Amino acid sequence: MCCSSQLKVSSFFFFFFFFVVSLLLSTASTQVRANEEGFISTLVSDKGLDFAKDLLIRRAVYSIIPLKLPQIEKYLKIPVVGRVDVVLWNISIDGVEIDSSYVKTGEEGIVLIASGATANLSMNWQYSYSTWLVPIPISDEGSASVQVKDMEVGLTLDLKDLGGFLKLSVLECGCYVKAISIKIDGGSSWLYQGVVGAFQGKIVSAVEEAIPRKITEEILKLDALLQDLPNKIPVGDVASLNVTFVSDPVLSNSSIDFKVNGLFTAEDEIVASNYPHRQQTTSVTCTGANEMIKISLHENVLKSASMVYFNADYMHWLVDKIPDQALLNTAGWKHIVPQLYKQYPNDDMDLNISVSAPPLTKVTNQGIGATIYADVIVDVLDAGEVIPVACVSLVIDTSGSAHILQNNLAGSIRVEHLSASLKWSNIGNLHMLLVQTVMSTVIKTVVVPYVNLHLMRGFPLPLPHGFALKNARIRYADSGILICSNVSYKTSVLI
Repeated sequence: MCCSSQLKVSSFFFFFFFFVVSLLLSTASTQVRANEEGFISTLVSDKGLDFAKDLLIRRAVYSIIPLKLPQIEKYLKIPVVGRVDVVLWNISIDGVEIDSSYVKTGEEGIVLIASGATANLSMNWQYSYSTWLVPIPISDEGSASVQVKDMEVGLTLDLKDLGGFLKLSVLECGCYVKAISIKIDGGSSWLYQGVVGAFQGKIVSAVEEAIPRKITEEILKLDALLQDLPNKIPVGDVASLNVTFVSDPVLSNSSIDFKVNGLFTAEDEIVASNYPHRQQTTSVTCTGANEMIKISLHENVLKSASMVYFNADYMHWLVDKIPDQALLNTAGWKHIVPQLYKQYPNDDMDLNISVSAPPLTKVTNQGIGATIYADVIVDVLDAGEVIPVACVSLVIDTSGSAHILQNNLAGSIRVEHLSASLKWSNIGNLHMLLVQTVMSTVIKTVVVPYVNLHLMRGFPLPLPHGFALKNARIRYADSGILICSNVSYKTSVLI
Protein backbone atom coordinates (compact mmCIF):
# COMPACT_ATOMS: atom_id res chain seq x y z
CA MET A 1 0.00 0.00 0.00
CA CYS A 2 1.37 3.39 -0.97
CA CYS A 3 1.58 6.13 1.59
CA SER A 4 3.07 9.58 1.93
CA SER A 5 3.92 11.88 4.79
CA GLN A 6 5.59 15.20 5.40
CA LEU A 7 8.59 13.40 6.81
CA LYS A 8 11.87 15.24 6.83
CA VAL A 9 14.49 13.29 4.93
CA SER A 10 16.88 14.63 7.56
CA SER A 11 15.28 12.53 10.29
CA PHE A 12 17.46 10.49 12.56
CA PHE A 13 16.77 7.26 10.71
CA PHE A 14 18.29 8.74 7.57
CA PHE A 15 21.39 9.89 9.38
CA PHE A 16 21.65 6.60 11.21
CA PHE A 17 23.24 5.11 8.09
CA PHE A 18 24.44 8.21 6.31
CA PHE A 19 27.41 8.36 8.67
CA VAL A 20 28.88 5.27 6.97
CA VAL A 21 28.91 7.09 3.65
CA SER A 22 30.63 9.99 5.29
CA LEU A 23 33.34 7.91 6.91
CA LEU A 24 34.73 6.95 3.53
CA LEU A 25 35.13 10.62 2.68
CA SER A 26 37.85 10.69 5.28
CA THR A 27 40.20 8.72 3.09
CA ALA A 28 40.40 11.63 0.65
CA SER A 29 41.45 14.33 3.08
CA THR A 30 45.01 15.21 3.88
CA GLN A 31 45.05 17.94 6.49
CA VAL A 32 45.88 17.44 10.14
CA ARG A 33 45.16 18.83 13.56
CA ALA A 34 47.38 17.86 16.41
CA ASN A 35 46.32 16.48 19.80
CA GLU A 36 42.97 15.10 18.60
CA GLU A 37 41.56 11.62 18.82
CA GLY A 38 41.16 9.58 15.65
CA PHE A 39 37.75 7.93 15.40
CA ILE A 40 38.15 6.68 11.82
CA SER A 41 41.12 4.60 10.74
CA THR A 42 41.94 3.50 7.20
CA LEU A 43 44.51 0.76 6.79
CA VAL A 44 46.01 0.01 3.39
CA SER A 45 47.27 -3.58 3.44
CA ASP A 46 50.21 -5.05 1.55
CA LYS A 47 47.79 -6.09 -1.18
CA GLY A 48 46.45 -2.55 -1.37
CA LEU A 49 49.97 -1.14 -1.41
CA ASP A 50 50.87 -3.43 -4.29
CA PHE A 51 47.79 -2.30 -6.18
CA ALA A 52 48.61 1.34 -5.49
CA LYS A 53 52.21 0.73 -6.53
CA ASP A 54 51.13 -0.54 -9.94
CA LEU A 55 48.90 2.50 -10.44
CA LEU A 56 51.68 4.81 -9.28
CA ILE A 57 54.10 3.31 -11.78
CA ARG A 58 51.59 3.69 -14.55
CA ARG A 59 51.03 7.28 -13.49
CA ALA A 60 54.77 7.92 -13.37
CA VAL A 61 55.30 6.47 -16.85
CA TYR A 62 52.41 8.53 -18.18
CA SER A 63 53.76 11.70 -16.58
CA ILE A 64 57.30 11.39 -17.92
CA ILE A 65 56.47 10.24 -21.46
CA PRO A 66 57.62 11.91 -23.57
CA LEU A 67 60.51 13.23 -21.51
CA LYS A 68 62.83 15.69 -23.19
CA LEU A 69 66.53 15.48 -22.39
CA PRO A 70 69.02 18.33 -22.82
CA GLN A 71 71.10 18.69 -25.93
CA ILE A 72 74.48 16.95 -25.88
CA GLU A 73 77.53 18.38 -27.65
CA LYS A 74 80.94 16.79 -27.97
CA TYR A 75 83.86 16.65 -30.37
CA LEU A 76 85.55 13.49 -31.52
CA LYS A 77 89.07 12.90 -32.79
CA ILE A 78 88.87 10.56 -35.73
CA PRO A 79 92.08 9.26 -37.35
CA VAL A 80 92.73 10.84 -40.73
CA VAL A 81 89.53 12.89 -40.45
CA GLY A 82 90.64 14.88 -37.42
CA ARG A 83 88.26 16.79 -35.15
CA VAL A 84 84.55 16.16 -35.65
CA ASP A 85 81.96 18.26 -33.82
CA VAL A 86 78.85 16.23 -33.04
CA VAL A 87 75.55 17.43 -31.58
CA LEU A 88 72.76 15.22 -30.31
CA TRP A 89 69.48 17.11 -30.06
CA ASN A 90 65.73 16.59 -29.79
CA ILE A 91 66.48 13.75 -27.39
CA SER A 92 63.29 12.24 -26.03
CA ILE A 93 62.32 9.23 -23.94
CA ASP A 94 59.32 7.91 -25.84
CA GLY A 95 58.52 4.72 -24.01
CA VAL A 96 59.25 2.85 -20.79
CA GLU A 97 58.49 -0.75 -19.87
CA ILE A 98 58.81 -2.11 -16.33
CA ASP A 99 59.72 -5.75 -15.88
CA SER A 100 59.24 -6.00 -12.10
CA SER A 101 58.58 -3.77 -9.10
CA TYR A 102 57.89 -3.88 -5.40
CA VAL A 103 56.89 -1.58 -2.56
CA LYS A 104 58.00 -1.71 1.06
CA THR A 105 56.99 0.37 4.06
CA GLY A 106 58.66 0.82 7.41
CA GLU A 107 60.56 3.26 9.57
CA GLU A 108 62.61 4.39 6.59
CA GLY A 109 59.46 5.48 4.74
CA ILE A 110 57.68 4.19 1.66
CA VAL A 111 60.17 2.55 -0.70
CA LEU A 112 59.25 1.86 -4.32
CA ILE A 113 61.63 -0.01 -6.61
CA ALA A 114 61.18 -0.67 -10.33
CA SER A 115 63.82 -2.92 -11.91
CA GLY A 116 64.59 -4.59 -15.21
CA ALA A 117 63.13 -1.59 -17.02
CA THR A 118 63.80 -0.62 -20.60
CA ALA A 119 63.41 2.82 -22.14
CA ASN A 120 63.28 3.76 -25.79
CA LEU A 121 64.82 7.06 -26.85
CA SER A 122 64.76 8.94 -30.12
CA MET A 123 67.09 11.76 -31.15
CA ASN A 124 68.56 13.70 -33.98
CA TRP A 125 72.29 13.97 -34.67
CA GLN A 126 74.42 16.36 -36.64
CA TYR A 127 78.16 16.47 -37.29
CA SER A 128 80.53 18.79 -39.11
CA TYR A 129 84.28 18.80 -39.80
CA SER A 130 86.87 20.11 -42.17
CA THR A 131 90.36 18.82 -43.06
CA TRP A 132 93.36 20.11 -44.95
CA LEU A 133 92.40 17.64 -47.67
CA VAL A 134 88.91 19.11 -47.99
CA PRO A 135 88.93 22.78 -47.01
CA ILE A 136 85.15 23.05 -47.43
CA PRO A 137 83.28 22.12 -44.19
CA ILE A 138 81.58 18.79 -44.42
CA SER A 139 78.39 18.13 -42.42
CA ASP A 140 75.59 15.63 -42.25
CA GLU A 141 72.60 14.92 -40.04
CA GLY A 142 70.09 12.20 -39.34
CA SER A 143 68.24 10.40 -36.60
CA ALA A 144 69.06 7.70 -34.12
CA SER A 145 67.26 5.40 -31.71
CA VAL A 146 68.56 4.28 -28.35
CA GLN A 147 67.39 1.49 -26.09
CA VAL A 148 68.23 1.76 -22.41
CA LYS A 149 68.45 -1.70 -20.86
CA ASP A 150 68.25 -3.08 -17.32
CA MET A 151 67.28 0.26 -15.82
CA GLU A 152 66.44 0.47 -12.10
CA VAL A 153 64.51 3.33 -10.50
CA GLY A 154 64.19 3.73 -6.74
CA LEU A 155 62.01 6.15 -4.79
CA THR A 156 61.68 6.68 -1.03
CA LEU A 157 58.79 8.82 0.22
CA ASP A 158 58.06 10.24 3.65
CA LEU A 159 54.66 11.13 5.14
CA LYS A 160 54.74 13.33 8.22
CA ASP A 161 52.56 15.69 10.20
CA LEU A 162 54.37 18.96 9.65
CA GLY A 163 52.93 22.29 10.76
CA GLY A 164 49.33 21.14 10.59
CA PHE A 165 49.59 19.42 7.24
CA LEU A 166 50.38 15.94 6.03
CA LYS A 167 53.69 16.54 4.31
CA LEU A 168 54.70 14.30 1.42
CA SER A 169 58.38 14.53 0.57
CA VAL A 170 61.03 12.67 -1.40
CA LEU A 171 63.82 11.28 0.75
CA GLU A 172 65.65 9.61 -2.11
CA CYS A 173 65.11 9.16 -5.81
CA GLY A 174 67.62 7.55 -8.12
CA CYS A 175 67.99 5.88 -11.48
CA TYR A 176 70.67 3.43 -12.62
CA VAL A 177 71.22 2.33 -16.21
CA LYS A 178 73.22 -0.83 -16.79
CA ALA A 179 73.58 -0.72 -20.60
CA ILE A 180 72.36 0.99 -23.75
CA SER A 181 72.35 0.23 -27.45
CA ILE A 182 72.44 2.89 -30.15
CA LYS A 183 71.24 2.59 -33.72
CA ILE A 184 72.10 5.40 -36.13
CA ASP A 185 70.18 6.03 -39.32
CA GLY A 186 72.52 7.50 -41.95
CA GLY A 187 76.10 8.61 -41.46
CA SER A 188 79.22 6.52 -41.77
CA SER A 189 80.53 3.58 -39.82
CA TRP A 190 83.17 5.72 -38.19
CA LEU A 191 80.44 8.05 -36.95
CA TYR A 192 78.49 5.15 -35.44
CA GLN A 193 81.52 3.89 -33.57
CA GLY A 194 82.40 7.37 -32.44
CA VAL A 195 78.94 8.10 -31.10
CA VAL A 196 78.75 4.78 -29.29
CA GLY A 197 82.13 5.29 -27.69
CA ALA A 198 81.92 8.98 -26.90
CA PHE A 199 78.25 9.58 -26.18
CA GLN A 200 77.18 6.45 -24.38
CA GLY A 201 78.18 7.82 -20.97
CA LYS A 202 76.54 11.18 -21.62
CA ILE A 203 73.27 9.60 -22.73
CA VAL A 204 73.25 7.35 -19.67
CA SER A 205 73.94 10.32 -17.40
CA ALA A 206 71.18 12.35 -19.05
CA VAL A 207 68.67 9.55 -18.48
CA GLU A 208 69.81 8.93 -14.88
CA GLU A 209 69.41 12.64 -14.09
CA ALA A 210 66.20 13.38 -16.00
CA ILE A 211 63.99 10.60 -14.65
CA PRO A 212 64.55 11.28 -10.90
CA ARG A 213 64.17 15.02 -11.52
CA LYS A 214 60.83 14.51 -13.28
CA ILE A 215 59.56 12.10 -10.62
CA THR A 216 60.50 14.58 -7.88
CA GLU A 217 58.60 17.32 -9.71
CA GLU A 218 55.50 15.12 -9.82
CA ILE A 219 55.75 14.37 -6.09
CA LEU A 220 56.00 18.09 -5.33
CA LYS A 221 52.82 18.66 -7.34
CA LEU A 222 51.08 15.90 -5.43
CA ASP A 223 52.25 17.36 -2.11
CA ALA A 224 50.85 20.77 -3.06
CA LEU A 225 47.55 19.16 -4.00
CA LEU A 226 47.35 17.31 -0.69
CA GLN A 227 47.94 20.44 1.35
CA ASP A 228 45.18 22.30 -0.52
CA LEU A 229 42.48 19.83 0.48
CA PRO A 230 39.93 20.97 3.11
CA ASN A 231 39.91 19.77 6.71
CA LYS A 232 36.16 19.20 6.73
CA ILE A 233 33.63 17.88 4.25
CA PRO A 234 30.06 19.24 4.18
CA VAL A 235 27.30 16.67 4.69
CA GLY A 236 24.13 18.33 3.49
CA ASP A 237 23.54 21.89 4.65
CA VAL A 238 23.75 21.23 8.38
CA ALA A 239 26.78 19.13 9.25
CA SER A 240 30.39 18.60 8.28
CA LEU A 241 32.64 15.62 8.80
CA ASN A 242 35.94 16.48 10.45
CA VAL A 243 38.48 14.71 8.26
CA THR A 244 41.67 16.15 9.72
CA PHE A 245 44.49 13.72 10.29
CA VAL A 246 45.41 13.41 13.95
CA SER A 247 48.85 11.80 13.75
CA ASP A 248 51.59 10.68 11.42
CA PRO A 249 50.63 7.69 9.28
CA VAL A 250 51.84 4.46 10.86
CA LEU A 251 54.11 2.57 8.48
CA SER A 252 54.53 -1.10 9.29
CA ASN A 253 56.36 -3.70 7.24
CA SER A 254 53.26 -4.47 5.21
CA SER A 255 50.74 -1.66 5.62
CA ILE A 256 50.01 2.02 6.14
CA ASP A 257 47.47 3.13 8.77
CA PHE A 258 45.86 6.58 8.56
CA LYS A 259 43.80 8.04 11.41
CA VAL A 260 41.42 10.99 11.09
CA ASN A 261 39.22 12.73 13.64
CA GLY A 262 36.06 11.50 11.89
CA LEU A 263 33.44 13.30 14.02
CA PHE A 264 30.45 15.26 12.77
CA THR A 265 30.21 18.95 13.61
CA ALA A 266 27.71 21.66 12.77
CA GLU A 267 28.58 23.67 9.67
CA ASP A 268 29.17 26.84 11.69
CA GLU A 269 30.88 25.09 14.58
CA ILE A 270 34.57 25.00 15.36
CA VAL A 271 35.96 21.50 14.95
CA ALA A 272 36.42 19.97 18.37
CA SER A 273 36.55 16.60 20.05
CA ASN A 274 34.76 16.15 23.39
CA TYR A 275 34.25 12.44 23.18
CA PRO A 276 35.84 9.70 25.26
CA HIS A 277 39.14 8.24 24.16
CA ARG A 278 38.61 5.73 21.35
CA GLN A 279 39.77 2.16 21.49
CA GLN A 280 43.06 1.71 19.67
CA THR A 281 41.68 -1.06 17.50
CA THR A 282 38.40 -2.87 17.07
CA SER A 283 38.17 -6.38 18.47
CA VAL A 284 37.37 -7.89 15.08
CA THR A 285 39.51 -8.24 11.99
CA CYS A 286 38.95 -9.05 8.34
CA THR A 287 39.06 -12.78 7.67
CA GLY A 288 39.47 -14.78 4.51
CA ALA A 289 41.23 -13.25 1.53
CA ASN A 290 43.60 -10.38 2.13
CA GLU A 291 41.64 -7.20 1.37
CA MET A 292 43.29 -4.07 -0.01
CA ILE A 293 41.73 -1.62 2.43
CA LYS A 294 40.25 -1.87 5.91
CA ILE A 295 38.26 1.05 7.28
CA SER A 296 37.56 1.09 11.02
CA LEU A 297 34.81 3.34 12.39
CA HIS A 298 34.32 4.07 16.09
CA GLU A 299 30.77 4.38 17.39
CA ASN A 300 31.52 7.93 18.55
CA VAL A 301 31.08 8.95 14.92
CA LEU A 302 27.42 7.93 15.19
CA LYS A 303 27.06 9.74 18.48
CA SER A 304 28.50 12.93 17.03
CA ALA A 305 26.09 12.74 14.09
CA SER A 306 23.16 12.29 16.47
CA MET A 307 24.23 15.28 18.52
CA VAL A 308 24.69 17.59 15.53
CA TYR A 309 21.35 16.86 13.92
CA PHE A 310 19.52 16.90 17.24
CA ASN A 311 20.93 20.35 18.07
CA ALA A 312 20.01 21.54 14.58
CA ASP A 313 16.36 20.57 15.27
CA TYR A 314 16.29 18.17 12.33
CA MET A 315 14.92 15.16 14.20
CA HIS A 316 11.21 15.84 13.85
CA TRP A 317 8.54 15.32 11.24
CA LEU A 318 4.82 15.59 10.67
CA VAL A 319 2.79 12.52 9.74
CA ASP A 320 -0.54 13.25 8.07
CA LYS A 321 -0.91 10.21 5.80
CA ILE A 322 -0.52 6.56 6.69
CA PRO A 323 -1.60 3.25 5.08
CA ASP A 324 -4.53 2.93 7.50
CA GLN A 325 -5.78 6.49 7.08
CA ALA A 326 -8.61 5.81 9.50
CA LEU A 327 -6.09 6.10 12.33
CA LEU A 328 -5.71 9.79 11.45
CA ASN A 329 -9.35 10.54 12.13
CA THR A 330 -10.93 10.72 15.57
CA ALA A 331 -13.42 8.08 14.43
CA GLY A 332 -10.56 5.60 14.26
CA TRP A 333 -9.79 6.35 17.90
CA LYS A 334 -13.41 5.90 19.06
CA HIS A 335 -12.60 2.71 20.94
CA ILE A 336 -9.00 3.65 21.81
CA VAL A 337 -9.68 7.08 23.31
CA PRO A 338 -13.47 7.49 23.49
CA GLN A 339 -13.30 10.97 24.98
CA LEU A 340 -11.30 12.17 21.96
CA TYR A 341 -14.08 11.16 19.58
CA LYS A 342 -16.76 12.65 21.82
CA GLN A 343 -14.99 15.99 22.00
CA TYR A 344 -13.92 16.11 18.31
CA PRO A 345 -16.17 13.78 16.30
CA ASN A 346 -14.95 12.80 12.83
CA ASP A 347 -12.11 15.34 12.77
CA ASP A 348 -8.87 14.63 10.94
CA MET A 349 -5.65 14.31 12.91
CA ASP A 350 -1.90 14.44 12.47
CA LEU A 351 1.02 13.23 14.55
CA ASN A 352 3.86 15.66 15.25
CA ILE A 353 6.86 13.48 16.12
CA SER A 354 10.02 14.99 17.64
CA VAL A 355 13.09 13.29 19.05
CA SER A 356 13.41 14.63 22.59
CA ALA A 357 17.07 13.76 23.29
CA PRO A 358 20.10 12.78 21.24
CA PRO A 359 19.68 9.11 20.29
CA LEU A 360 21.88 6.69 22.18
CA THR A 361 23.82 4.66 19.63
CA LYS A 362 25.83 1.54 20.24
CA VAL A 363 27.79 -0.85 18.04
CA THR A 364 28.23 -4.46 19.10
CA ASN A 365 29.37 -7.57 17.29
CA GLN A 366 25.69 -8.13 16.43
CA GLY A 367 25.31 -4.87 14.54
CA ILE A 368 24.25 -1.26 15.06
CA GLY A 369 21.64 -0.32 17.63
CA ALA A 370 20.09 2.90 18.86
CA THR A 371 17.64 3.94 21.54
CA ILE A 372 15.52 6.89 20.45
CA TYR A 373 13.48 9.04 22.80
CA ALA A 374 10.63 10.82 21.04
CA ASP A 375 7.54 12.83 21.86
CA VAL A 376 4.44 12.47 19.71
CA ILE A 377 1.94 15.32 19.92
CA VAL A 378 -1.52 14.29 18.76
CA ASP A 379 -3.14 17.17 16.85
CA VAL A 380 -6.80 17.48 15.93
CA LEU A 381 -7.63 19.50 12.81
CA ASP A 382 -10.87 21.17 13.75
CA ALA A 383 -12.38 23.78 11.42
CA GLY A 384 -8.96 24.71 10.08
CA GLU A 385 -7.44 24.98 13.55
CA VAL A 386 -4.63 22.70 14.77
CA ILE A 387 -5.44 21.68 18.35
CA PRO A 388 -2.85 19.70 20.36
CA VAL A 389 -4.78 17.29 22.56
CA ALA A 390 -2.17 14.92 24.00
CA CYS A 391 1.52 14.14 24.08
CA VAL A 392 2.90 10.60 24.22
CA SER A 393 6.52 9.82 25.01
CA LEU A 394 8.12 6.93 23.11
CA VAL A 395 11.22 4.86 23.78
CA ILE A 396 12.19 3.12 20.54
CA ASP A 397 14.88 0.46 20.38
CA THR A 398 16.11 -0.04 16.83
CA SER A 399 18.64 -2.23 15.06
CA GLY A 400 20.22 -1.76 11.68
CA SER A 401 22.51 -3.28 9.12
CA ALA A 402 24.45 -1.95 6.17
CA HIS A 403 25.88 -3.41 2.97
CA ILE A 404 27.81 -2.28 -0.08
CA LEU A 405 25.93 -2.20 -3.39
CA GLN A 406 28.39 -1.55 -6.23
CA ASN A 407 29.82 1.84 -5.23
CA ASN A 408 26.84 2.66 -3.03
CA LEU A 409 26.22 2.00 0.62
CA ALA A 410 22.74 0.61 1.23
CA GLY A 411 21.08 -0.49 4.43
CA SER A 412 17.90 -1.08 6.38
CA ILE A 413 16.56 -0.60 9.89
CA ARG A 414 13.85 -2.18 11.98
CA VAL A 415 12.13 -1.51 15.30
CA GLU A 416 12.98 -4.09 17.93
CA HIS A 417 10.86 -2.70 20.76
CA LEU A 418 8.69 0.31 21.45
CA SER A 419 7.17 1.53 24.70
CA ALA A 420 4.85 4.50 25.23
CA SER A 421 3.85 6.62 28.23
CA LEU A 422 1.54 9.60 28.59
CA LYS A 423 3.33 12.93 29.02
CA TRP A 424 0.27 15.19 29.13
CA SER A 425 -3.32 15.14 27.97
CA ASN A 426 -6.19 17.59 27.47
CA ILE A 427 -8.67 14.77 26.88
CA GLY A 428 -8.30 12.83 30.10
CA ASN A 429 -6.47 9.57 30.73
CA LEU A 430 -5.55 7.35 27.79
CA HIS A 431 -5.49 3.58 27.53
CA MET A 432 -1.72 3.48 26.96
CA LEU A 433 -1.51 -0.15 25.89
CA LEU A 434 -3.83 0.57 22.98
CA VAL A 435 -2.11 3.89 22.24
CA GLN A 436 1.26 2.13 22.24
CA THR A 437 -0.05 -0.32 19.64
CA VAL A 438 -1.15 2.56 17.41
CA MET A 439 2.18 4.38 17.79
CA SER A 440 4.10 1.20 17.01
CA THR A 441 2.00 0.72 13.88
CA VAL A 442 2.70 4.28 12.72
CA ILE A 443 6.45 3.98 13.27
CA LYS A 444 6.70 0.56 11.61
CA THR A 445 4.39 1.23 8.66
CA VAL A 446 5.25 4.85 7.89
CA VAL A 447 8.60 5.95 9.25
CA VAL A 448 10.62 2.76 8.78
CA PRO A 449 9.44 1.95 5.20
CA TYR A 450 10.00 5.58 4.18
CA VAL A 451 13.56 5.55 5.49
CA ASN A 452 14.34 2.07 4.15
CA LEU A 453 13.18 3.15 0.70
CA HIS A 454 16.00 5.68 0.65
CA LEU A 455 18.48 3.34 2.28
CA MET A 456 17.88 0.52 -0.20
CA ARG A 457 18.65 2.84 -3.09
CA GLY A 458 22.07 3.30 -1.57
CA PHE A 459 24.24 6.35 -1.26
CA PRO A 460 27.19 6.96 -3.57
CA LEU A 461 30.54 6.40 -1.95
CA PRO A 462 33.15 9.12 -2.61
CA LEU A 463 35.62 7.02 -4.55
CA PRO A 464 38.04 8.60 -7.04
CA HIS A 465 36.90 8.51 -10.64
CA GLY A 466 37.52 5.09 -12.15
CA PHE A 467 37.78 3.24 -8.82
CA ALA A 468 35.25 0.81 -7.41
CA LEU A 469 34.93 -1.31 -4.30
CA LYS A 470 35.14 -5.01 -5.00
CA ASN A 471 33.74 -7.79 -2.79
CA ALA A 472 33.31 -5.40 0.15
CA ARG A 473 32.24 -6.82 3.49
CA ILE A 474 31.07 -5.13 6.69
CA ARG A 475 31.85 -6.57 10.11
CA TYR A 476 30.79 -5.37 13.54
CA ALA A 477 32.67 -5.33 16.83
CA ASP A 478 32.21 -3.86 20.27
CA SER A 479 32.26 -0.07 19.72
CA GLY A 480 33.40 -0.33 16.13
CA ILE A 481 32.58 -1.17 12.51
CA LEU A 482 35.07 -2.61 10.03
CA ILE A 483 34.73 -2.39 6.25
CA CYS A 484 36.94 -4.87 4.39
CA SER A 485 37.24 -4.44 0.64
CA ASN A 486 39.31 -4.84 -2.46
CA VAL A 487 39.47 -2.09 -5.07
CA SER A 488 39.21 -2.29 -8.84
CA TYR A 489 40.19 0.30 -11.41
CA LYS A 490 38.99 0.95 -14.94
CA THR A 491 42.08 0.74 -17.10
CA SER A 492 40.45 2.94 -19.73
CA VAL A 493 40.29 5.84 -17.29
CA LEU A 494 43.33 8.09 -17.13
CA ILE A 495 44.81 8.21 -13.63
